[in-house]
Amino acid sequence: MGIRDRTEIARRLARMSNSPFLKVEASKFTEVGYVGRDVESMIRDLTEIAVDMTRQERIDEIAEKAELNVEERLLDILLPSPRSTSSFYDFEATPDDEAGSETSVESTTSPRDDQFQRTREKLRTQLRSGKLDNRLVEIEIREKSFPVIELAGPQGVEEMGINMKDMLGNLFQGRTKQRKMRVDEALEHLMQEEEERLIDMDQVARAAIERVESSGIIFLDEIDKIAGRESGHGPDVSREGVQRDILPIVEGTTVNSRYGMVRTDHILFIAAGAFHVSKPSDLIPELQGRFPIRVELESLTVEDFKRILTEPKNALIKQYQAMMATEEVTIDFTDDAIDSIANFAARVNEHTENIGARRLQTIMEKLLEEISFEGPDLEPKKQLIDASYVEAMLSETVKDQDLSRYIL
Repeated sequence: MGIRDRTEIARRLARMSNSPFLKVEASKFTEVGYVGRDVESMIRDLTEIAVDMTRQERIDEIAEKAELNVEERLLDILLPSPRSTSSFYDFEATPDDEAGSETSVESTTSPRDDQFQRTREKLRTQLRSGKLDNRLVEIEIREKSFPVIELAGPQGVEEMGINMKDMLGNLFQGRTKQRKMRVDEALEHLMQEEEERLIDMDQVARAAIERVESSGIIFLDEIDKIAGRESGHGPDVSREGVQRDILPIVEGTTVNSRYGMVRTDHILFIAAGAFHVSKPSDLIPELQGRFPIRVELESLTVEDFKRILTEPKNALIKQYQAMMATEEVTIDFTDDAIDSIANFAARVNEHTENIGARRLQTIMEKLLEEISFEGPDLEPKKQLIDASYVEAMLSETVKDQDLSRYIL
């Protein structure tokens, strides 16, 4: 089974459990003291993902209220509330008829208010239907420009868990400016401001950290690349050091992030590697003990390829049919054609590098190469792909191992 298949299993697991998920390559990390990313950065990255997930959920919750508020703000700009025409003299009642003058004022203002409300509702209808999208309005927006500050150090600003915008935000919080823009653009700007106003980011951060600590998933890919004892020189010099740096993260520790301290005790770590050259036993014993459940994935069979081609909602065959439909070309695949494609995919994976289900993508590209190229001028517009067509298009390439290695 290919690398991407392993990743997809972990990604779908996270999606089903609605958990924060991060895939990192172990080979990208270096031992502390060397140039490269610190292993703790994976926890910070996972926290960022959890904050984004939680914030988006809050946005979905307050979306209806935010839209109504933005609508009212835009209507206030498009149709400002009328100033009362009543002046000081309107309310200067005579001593003998004070009540009568008040009644007169009410009777003159009420029709005007009714007309204002009717006009406002008409504008509301036009705004919702998009008829006002191209009208220019002037709105007041908050400035979001921050000075650029360069910090020299062995780690980046994000590695130190520092958010310069949060530190300097109070200095620029009150600055606003008037800007003219179209109504549809104003809707986006006002919606962002309304979301920021309605969402408590401190509460979001606390919920995100709790989410990471209780259900976070980190997929450590290419763990085999850091297996083996260090040789003391070259790229192998920090392999064991990286393993020892990863060990406390997996065992359970506390990592400082820009949103607060994050405990890693209950984060699920999934490590994966091809282990063609090295073996799991080449990892340091302490790290081996932290991954007690081991699963060896089997290579995809012909039946697996057939199911991948036909069963998923966005199966490859459906994708190519939809793509060719844009050129008014209809392609149909017979059952024996699907069997033949699956057989070729399994055969190429067996004799060359096993890249799993990704092999189907390259085979389908080669199979439909001529149809895709001739698409607009193709006659007839309805094409039938059967086993003989698949054999004619792929057999020579599959037989030549050099060609199949670089083309398929």
